[in-house]
Amino acid sequence: MALYEHIFLARQDLSQAQVDVLAATATEIVEANHGKVTKAEQWGLRSLAYKIQKNRKAHFVLLNIDAPPGVIAELERQTSINEDVIRFLSVRVDEHEAGPSAMMRKNDRERTRRREREGE
Repeated sequence: MALYEHIFLARQDLSQAQVDVLAATATEIVEANHGKVTKAEQWGLRSLAYKIQKNRKAHFVLLNIDAPPGVIAELERQTSINEDVIRFLSVRVDEHEAGPSAMMRKNDRERTRRREREGE
């Protein structure tokens, strides 16, 4: 089985519960086709560099997937049909990152810096 990272951007007007449902749906698609989602990270609502389909912000979700290539084709097909997903990208990787992703580590550093500034 191959290792993949699948990232999708959901519309800004969705609630966090709706984004969770999108992630769960993607996980179900992978598992129904004999794959496995090893990690799911929600990066939250973030600003985009430019407007995409009239959206200035989007909910970012990362899925680490261990599955055969056909599963990714089906996942991308289902994702492209969904109107709530404005962009997605699947990349084959040699190995998954252990621990939190770079985006999650960045969020932690930013929170720590804010707390230090407020404490001064």
